Amino acid sequence: MARLLTAYLKRSDMPSRAALQQAIDRLPFALTLDDGYVPLQTSGYLPCTLDGEDAGFDLRFTDVGANARDLAMTFRWGGDPREEAAALAVCAALAKTFGAIVERDGDQLSSGHMLEQAKGALV
Repeated sequence: MARLLTAYLKRSDMPSRAALQQAIDRLPFALTLDDGYVPLQTSGYLPCTLDGEDAGFDLRFTDVGANARDLAMTFRWGGDPREEAAALAVCAALAKTFGAIVERDGDQLSSGHMLEQAKGALV
């Protein structure tokens, strides 16, 4: 399975760091985005803290044309399951609160399924 998630959303629906953190805080994870996260500008490794431990991932923003959802956020991670859980939790928050469509290996994931996968990664 690829270590990659892609979230598609409208550029106008891109949340600020504070709004995204609030959406994450409503999930059953103690996940904190780094203060350096800047929507549409962050590129590369994004530090995060999950249950007090490092759990960052690589994040890239890409324009995807004139579709209804014109922005893609690509999340990549290494072999640490906390990194996968963090990426899944952020994507679940984007889907649940901001209307993102999230895909993994070409399959669309629901926010509930992403949360289940994130919990499974931590077992």
